[in-house]
Amino acid sequence: MTTATAHAPARPPITLSETDAERLTALALQAEDRTPELAGLLLAELERARIRPDGKTAPDVVGVGSTVEFVDEAHGEPRTVQLVWPGEADIAAGKISVLTHVGAGLLGLAAGQAILWPDRDGRKRALRIVSVRRG
Repeated sequence: MTTATAHAPARPPITLSETDAERLTALALQAEDRTPELAGLLLAELERARIRPDGKTAPDVVGVGSTVEFVDEAHGEPRTVQLVWPGEADIAAGKISVLTHVGAGLLGLAAGQAILWPDRDGRKRALRIVSVRRG
């Protein structure tokens, strides 16, 4: 294990708003036939998330609509994206879907947290949150 991944817990605590949790659960259940692995990852995250009433989630926690600066420790370069619902995704505009590996991995994390998260090829990568701006 490299030093970069040694500091990223496999599954740090996460927090989601009630509305995001409800919509994400429905989305994951709908996606089970098309992308069973990703849907399973998302459902597992939802299962362990601390759910807070809408408006009571800390402003530095990643939710749908947040603009997130993060570092994928595999590349080391900071990247800024907005986390959106699948129909709003536009990678050229920096909008990534919650139904992507990176999008699902960022959900519920707060600034300063990191997670070891599988990429599309199943390799674990450390994603570290630098900053979060609520949409």
